[in-house]
Amino acid sequence: MKLLAFLMQTGGHIAGWRHPRAATDALTDIDYFTALGRVAERGLFDAVFLADYVGYHPVKGASVFAGMETPKLDPLLLLSVIAATTSKLGLIGTASTTYNEPYDLARRFATLDHLSHGRAGWNIVTSTMENEAHNYGREAHLAHGVRYERAAEFVDVARKLWDSWQDGAVAADKASGRYTDPARISAVNHDGAHFRVAGPLTVPRSPQGHPVLVQAGASATGQNFAASCAEVIFTSHPSIETARAFRANMHAQLGAFGRTPDMLKIMPAVTPVIGRTREDAAALQRELDGLIPAEIAISKLGALLGNIDLSNADPGAPLPPLPEAALQGENSTRDRVLELSRNENLPVAELARRVAAGRTSRTIVGTASDVADELQKWEAEGAADGFVIAAPFLPGGLEDFVDQVVPILQERGLFRTDYESDTLRGNLGLSRPDNQYEIDPSLRAEPEIW
Repeated sequence: MKLLAFLMQTGGHIAGWRHPRAATDALTDIDYFTALGRVAERGLFDAVFLADYVGYHPVKGASVFAGMETPKLDPLLLLSVIAATTSKLGLIGTASTTYNEPYDLARRFATLDHLSHGRAGWNIVTSTMENEAHNYGREAHLAHGVRYERAAEFVDVARKLWDSWQDGAVAADKASGRYTDPARISAVNHDGAHFRVAGPLTVPRSPQGHPVLVQAGASATGQNFAASCAEVIFTSHPSIETARAFRANMHAQLGAFGRTPDMLKIMPAVTPVIGRTREDAAALQRELDGLIPAEIAISKLGALLGNIDLSNADPGAPLPPLPEAALQGENSTRDRVLELSRNENLPVAELARRVAAGRTSRTIVGTASDVADELQKWEAEGAADGFVIAAPFLPGGLEDFVDQVVPILQERGLFRTDYESDTLRGNLGLSRPDNQYEIDPSLRAEPEIW
């Protein structure tokens, strides 16, 4: 079983930051993040996982914004510091293909992979918020399909750049005076629909060859993109049935790209609410849910449904029909929320509370044994290769999982008792990518710099 620790602010529950065991005013404190890294490494997690965005979802009024935990530091800078205080833990950071350039991002992730001795991973996103477009000088967000076209080309360019230095290109031979072997360094000369990049990268090939590629889009377009390149999929499912169907469907799509299921780890998000007894766990869940202001829950629901305004909806009535514009295009999160609304016929207030509490993914409420039982069941029945653990509050919720659930998984032979490798690829059981310029020397071109 593979495990990632989702360091979502100070908790995966939207009101987790208000819990007494959540860190206070921690999101600009490097000691908070390094301490979480040490907890995750003590628990032998494969990696920590940092989400990111470069803007804000629109909210209805300053009072709603005031109640949300919004600060976000640059994930690659945070992971670089966590790298210095850990030795085996993987480091997965989110970066957008819509609001970055391939050369810059390839360089930054290659740098992180070198600095961590092979523990970097890139969570590839295409971004979803209009405010992000406005922060980057655009009138509107790119269309869904265009964003994924750009993403596919972006990843292609990044891979070329990571391969532009072959292994052994750095000679550093003092006797001969040759620092590099130019025969092992290649231009990229990419000229595509979205990018023109000459190369080579200024960073030699990193320990993993390429950082591990992670993806989370669940729309049809997102799934096709993931099938083409993702090595880990971070997904969200409320039930074992939907998770199993998703995993089977993803495996079926891999063949079109010459890939096999062993090249992909599918890891649903899980929020464990752990108590000494089941009654204690249920009380903790009620306590957390009771900390969600109703207006914030309803605002969150509107954002997930396509940024619609539900402030005037009757909280005791079923969800009103969505405007036609909100139903256009692919949006897997919107579709999961609508499915939950249809299946359980929930009034707006209850639907909002559930969605805001993070329960479009799986929340497990119970003892440590109950949590371990469910994880074991999901993996045994083909619903997951591992899990993204989104503790409801941090650091306490992650400490509970490490101290109480991990030992049970180990006793059952389901989880490692020591790291298998020094690299993220090695611990995930993923192979190091071949260098395309070594496989096919005809692709090589001398850079114009000599």
